[in-house]
Amino acid sequence: DEEFDELCFEFGVELDEITSEREEATKSSTVKLNKQQIAALSEEVIYKIDVPANRYDLLCIEGISRSLRVFLGEMDAPTYEILKATDEKSSTMTVIQSSTATIRPFVVCAILRDVTFDTARYKSFIELQDQLHRNLCRQRTLVAIGTHDLDSVKGPFVYDARAPKDIKFVPLTHTDEEREFNGASLMEHYETDASCKHLKPYVPIIKDSPLYPVVLDSEETILSLPPIINGSKSRITLNTKSVFIECTATDLTKANIVLDTVVAMFSEYAATPFSVEPVTVSYVNDANKVVKSYVTPQMYTRKETASV
Repeated sequence: DEEFDELCFEFGVELDEITSEREEATKSSTVKLNKQQIAALSEEVIYKIDVPANRYDLLCIEGISRSLRVFLGEMDAPTYEILKATDEKSSTMTVIQSSTATIRPFVVCAILRDVTFDTARYKSFIELQDQLHRNLCRQRTLVAIGTHDLDSVKGPFVYDARAPKDIKFVPLTHTDEEREFNGASLMEHYETDASCKHLKPYVPIIKDSPLYPVVLDSEETILSLPPIINGSKSRITLNTKSVFIECTATDLTKANIVLDTVVAMFSEYAATPFSVEPVTVSYVNDANKVVKSYVTPQMYTRKETASV
């Protein structure tokens, strides 16, 4: 532990605490568990590390371990490769500009192919999104991340904004019961249902808008209702091989940073490590004419010179 503490200090982060789930529950003044519940908790060692506010790549175990290995000279910093899109339909996102401009105007996307998940990787993948939502995304007001099993939906994709009652789908939270909601009833449900209290803080972001943002595939399957919840059909599982990532936003710069961060951290698990397929995002006007387009992710690199 002393050796790891010294490594953190030299790298520029602080080892705040060494603990475990059981130890935290025992010391907590707010969480009251009986002896049997405490005994069931893990004694696996947890290292709590304070990281700089601008190092979003250190918000997951992949980023921390990779950065420390590069720092120690055990590996070279990875070079990210943007591959040629293997499927034109899947790599196309059309934005209905007139509607989305009223609520959440931007979207950026990427595809990770032939990814291998296990329980630990999947958990880290979800936790990174949660961490980014809390920090850089400003509780999803600036950016909301949606990740989907690409093989369960069909491109090309559309980003639109529609009347709440015209949006009907089974949200991720109700996969088991396959309960369908429209946009308006879902907002009311998330505001009042105790089992969904973790989503309640995000409801005011769009609730009073006449149009809700929505990401759809070519068959009108709803992938997500950002910044609230993803759809059940495109949910990620341990068996997912191809991941479609979409980040809707009110701030395009932040959206690109968030997308690049997710890609940089988890492209490691693609069949070709540190590779990603691009998506062309095209904005169309009411005449269905393309007025603006760009390709994401950007994955910009730069060289820095520093004195030691």
